[in-house]
Amino acid sequence: MSETQSSMSADVRIISTGLFTPPHSVSNEELVSAFNQYVDEFNADNTEKIANGDIEPLQKSSAEFVEKASGIKSRYVIDKEGVLDTKRMAPMIAARANDEISVLAEIAVMAARDAMKSADLTGADIDGVICAASNMQRGYPAMAVEVQAALEIDGFGFDMNVACASAAFGIETGLGLIRAGANRILMVNPEICTAHLNFRDRDSHFIFGDVATAVILERNDGAPNGEAWEIVGTRLKTVFSNNIRNNFGFLNHCELETGDNADRQADPFTDKLFIQEGRKVFKEVVPMVGELISSHLNDNAIAPEKVKRFWLHQANLSMNEFIARRVLGRDATREEAPVVLDEYANTSSAGSIIAFHKHRNDFAEGDIGVICGFGAGYSAGSVIVRKTA
Repeated sequence: MSETQSSMSADVRIISTGLFTPPHSVSNEELVSAFNQYVDEFNADNTEKIANGDIEPLQKSSAEFVEKASGIKSRYVIDKEGVLDTKRMAPMIAARANDEISVLAEIAVMAARDAMKSADLTGADIDGVICAASNMQRGYPAMAVEVQAALEIDGFGFDMNVACASAAFGIETGLGLIRAGANRILMVNPEICTAHLNFRDRDSHFIFGDVATAVILERNDGAPNGEAWEIVGTRLKTVFSNNIRNNFGFLNHCELETGDNADRQADPFTDKLFIQEGRKVFKEVVPMVGELISSHLNDNAIAPEKVKRFWLHQANLSMNEFIARRVLGRDATREEAPVVLDEYANTSSAGSIIAFHKHRNDFAEGDIGVICGFGAGYSAGSVIVRKTA
């Protein structure tokens, strides 16, 4: 277990956010229709094995089951055709030449430009870039450096991965960089989650969507460029768990093709995609996050009822409702804990930022809110903000 906190004077503020939403949306009905077609095809192709008891037949799903299990009604995707193609069931993303911008950097740049426009900033006004997301397109060069180059930022950039909590950890990291001397930091969260999702798995094929978000932080000094949300404090916590895992990595290339690995090589990616023990995650993460937020507020002398809004990670509706109930001691209203996962699904690190981006315009000066991300690791981060301008 590891935990850290930052709660000095509010010397850093968030001044803008940005959002890129892919043009393609897939409803539960569309996704389930493709999945059930795949089930029919699989069972038909394996009739003899099923009859002999060698394998179990796959079970169909329903749009009602998906919504009841998650609260998700639809999701945005980079590519719709490939996801719904039962012979593929994965997004089709064409390889790009090395002198072309990569797809992950491209969507990060679009979110960043949205945030920069809101604050009337150019690349010359920013000192550094943090790319904080669950999956990077490559090991190196860093995605953040590519984003930095595309935005003509004369500074530095680096990548970081803390799964679904990456945005909260990225805000804390940006805060630290500003305290160390930087004036402004751009933090981006490009998430092409459909690329690491097994669309043939009934229990998880509906969970994720694609999106990119951006946050700009600056020194809390003088008139703000754009809005002003001073960061009252941050708190981070990690506890190791295998209950949410993604085994895809560069060492997969080195696995042997003999013995236990022979079957794996026949379908080399199936066991390298997103997997989770959903019931265990729910049981263990809800109390962890509820305690994190509650103790963070208490240590900053903020009563839960003084918090106008909780912008929570958008993974599962029931999970968010239970966390809010633990913090408030009662059910939260949709105004207090807004939901975007019904439209966007789980977008990993970007979910809490989407909620913050879309549900903050009614704040008055002095109003307090909490941005919170949580996920694999386990990892969780809480960011308390106060509207000042």
